[in-house]
Amino acid sequence: MARHNLVFKAGPGALEIVRRDGFSPELIGTIAGASGGAKWLVLSQLDRVILQTIVPRLQGPVHLIGTSIGAWRFACYAQSDPVAAIERFEEAYIHQEYSDAPDVHEITAKSREILGVLLGQDGVTEILDNPVLRTHIMTVRARHIAAAEQKHLLATALAAAASANAISRRALGLFFERALFFDARDLPPFFDARGFPLQRVMMRKENLEDAIVATGSIPLVLSGVRDIHGALPGVYRDGGVIDYHLDLPHSEDGRLALYPHFFEHIVPGWFDKRLTWRKPAPAHVDRTILISPSAEFAASLPNRKIPDRTDFQTFVPSERMRLWRDVVGACERLAEELHEVLEKGELESRLTPL
Repeated sequence: MARHNLVFKAGPGALEIVRRDGFSPELIGTIAGASGGAKWLVLSQLDRVILQTIVPRLQGPVHLIGTSIGAWRFACYAQSDPVAAIERFEEAYIHQEYSDAPDVHEITAKSREILGVLLGQDGVTEILDNPVLRTHIMTVRARHIAAAEQKHLLATALAAAASANAISRRALGLFFERALFFDARDLPPFFDARGFPLQRVMMRKENLEDAIVATGSIPLVLSGVRDIHGALPGVYRDGGVIDYHLDLPHSEDGRLALYPHFFEHIVPGWFDKRLTWRKPAPAHVDRTILISPSAEFAASLPNRKIPDRTDFQTFVPSERMRLWRDVVGACERLAEELHEVLEKGELESRLTPL
């Protein structure tokens, strides 16, 4: 039996649709992207294949929904030359470098610098005017003490939020509310997402960059973004706090959600990473097709794991950069396999239940 590097999983509704009608990009109504920081480097080669083989065949409108690094990737997807944008992002991300003891201000400034490279001169306009793709970004608005920027106060708030979350996921609403920045040309299936307080903010050129920065603003690592244009006053942070892997409605009836992901499983919120019993609502992923590297492939990577933020502490910059370049190179195998599966029409036979 051939050894596969990619895993393809599907919710019950997606399995039914694909087995009845076969897989076609024209069926896709949403593309989802999770939080995960440096983990995205294991997907950058897959992103290229999706942009070259699937995105040109999409029938709009197709909704892009991301938190944190997922939203950064999709800011590339929606540009006029998305592959060039992915390449710029990858290069700038791999080669980011800091002082020996960077504070949140230095890291935040570097984040803005990388975003400038990603967007280029016309990226904001191209995203807002994309004829097919509708870009939506989920952030959180911090409440009460969780809005503090003083390290000890924010750490206290996060500890309290983690404790409350362990008792009830909905208790996170005491500390954070969802803030969805949306493309108003077409409302997405998660426009009325339930379970937490939800603020909806129309995306426009005055707030798109701030929304992208905010959804990647990991508490205690980057500064929150204050008073974003068009949104309620306050501090906006990483959307992964609530929607780490997007436990919200992915797709409309009759359409599929494509979910290129780092892992074979979905963790609802940032504080749920060790709460193995927490699962996404089945209805949210019913029509979702998840594509991820296999655990065996991840273990075969340089450093025997998918990159993550700990690499900044583990390696000196030159070693980390070399490691990350090697990971991206190794992931060409994933791209080749995905291209072959799509070219030969093998997706249906590769699907297993999500």
